[in-house]
Amino acid sequence: MALKLPRTIRLDPSDTFVYARAAEPGEWAVTGTFLFFGIDPETLAGKERQAFRAGFLGIDSFGWSTLAVVTEASAEERAAAVERLAKQLVAHCGAPDLQAARPAAEEEIAFAQSLCDHPPNTLLALHRAGEQSGIRESFRTLHQKVGRLDTATAFRIIEVDDEEDGPAEELDIRTLAGKR
Repeated sequence: MALKLPRTIRLDPSDTFVYARAAEPGEWAVTGTFLFFGIDPETLAGKERQAFRAGFLGIDSFGWSTLAVVTEASAEERAAAVERLAKQLVAHCGAPDLQAARPAAEEEIAFAQSLCDHPPNTLLALHRAGEQSGIRESFRTLHQKVGRLDTATAFRIIEVDDEEDGPAEELDIRTLAGKR
């Protein structure tokens, strides 16, 4: 069985607007819920509230991503992700040293790995809610509907025979830019 981990993905620029710090596309990701322990979710507002509600944490930038994508990984990449997260826990979360941070980082990466029991390229979304007993997480997967979309493309190029449709229309962008 192949090893799989979530990576951040950005399908549009919205993460750069809704989060104080957006994760870069392609970072290994964890849920990041540990950053909200001890915080009353009702006190969060704006971009912090959005990160609480729906953000995956990119472990390189410590920024947020609305979606993650299931990605195959090697054992070496997984080990490097644990090490990178451990360093971030020391730098951002008050872990006293790497030796103390590694078990927590390992636990977070293991949980993230458990979310990836899906085919590669499956999108993952998360929703957090504050409850009396603590923080509740729920996850859902988003799958491409076969036949409706081409693989990860926003546009499809189709060839048009100009002879059938009449002369081709030309567009001069420089001229349009001057006409404001």
